[in-house]
Amino acid sequence: MVSRLSLACVVFSLFLISSCLPCQAQLSSNFYDSACPNALTTIRTAIRRAVSSDRRMAASLIRLHFHDCFVQGCDASIMLDNSPSIDSEKFSFSNNNSIRGFEVIDEAKARVESICPGVVSCADIAAVAARDASVAVGGPSWTVRLGRRDSTTASQSLADSDIPRTTTSLVNLIDMFNGKGLSERDMVALSGSHTIGQARCVTFRGRIYDNSSDIDAGFASTRRRNCPSASGDGNNNLAPLDLVTPNSFDNNYFRNLIQRRGLLQSDQVLFSGQSTDSIVTEYSRNPSLFSSDFAAAMLRMGDIEPLTGSQGEIRRVCSVVN
Repeated sequence: MVSRLSLACVVFSLFLISSCLPCQAQLSSNFYDSACPNALTTIRTAIRRAVSSDRRMAASLIRLHFHDCFVQGCDASIMLDNSPSIDSEKFSFSNNNSIRGFEVIDEAKARVESICPGVVSCADIAAVAARDASVAVGGPSWTVRLGRRDSTTASQSLADSDIPRTTTSLVNLIDMFNGKGLSERDMVALSGSHTIGQARCVTFRGRIYDNSSDIDAGFASTRRRNCPSASGDGNNNLAPLDLVTPNSFDNNYFRNLIQRRGLLQSDQVLFSGQSTDSIVTEYSRNPSLFSSDFAAAMLRMGDIEPLTGSQGEIRRVCSVVN
């Protein structure tokens, strides 16, 4: 009797485990090999062209994928425009007047649709675009798992609550990433994408004017030149996240943090006498380790709650449901 009960418990436990497993098992790197064999090369060509004409676009495409995956999973919900049934994530606190790259994804989608209509999802294009953007600026590559489908819904409220802000504390950052199945190490590695790209004055004004001990005085002075102290004045003025090599994917971001030259408060908290200091130090000394960990973390992030099988749809145009 006891053995039968034990067996029943084991079977039930396995059922629970299997039912809770993420849909990543249904994603595959060769998902489009038969249905659209030229999909990846078509996307890569579009991304290379976009980054070649605007180097900043590489950071924007990586960020677009990140902001998509953190809200409802990697389902292209971030791309949906407002409609009677859609409360667009584009107008959430962290995305409004900030998130970029939609036109690049649209261009890649149009090119793929021309050769394989109704086959490749916008969510997969965003995932591939992030990888290709990294490679275009000297960053690591990784084999993207494919087979995501597109959502028919979006959530501005979830975007407001689930996307980290530039003032988020380290404890809350760790909790937010853990909530998506990502470790503390994944979080630090993914933050390293700030080795490229730029930030708006409004996102770092408080940090460069508060005269805190966690910012290098000379760095703060330099950043103040193009970011006035008055709120609303120069809000959209841009500054590179990495002052040293702003257009190259390297590990200078972590060296900057050690020198108290992180532009955003949410960057500098990674090296502030707390639990992530050792990881930042590792990456500052070992660029190869950072690259490999970044690629692995991007893969894990791309596996967050994808829609697969008959879930969702394959949008014909990324900004609207079919």
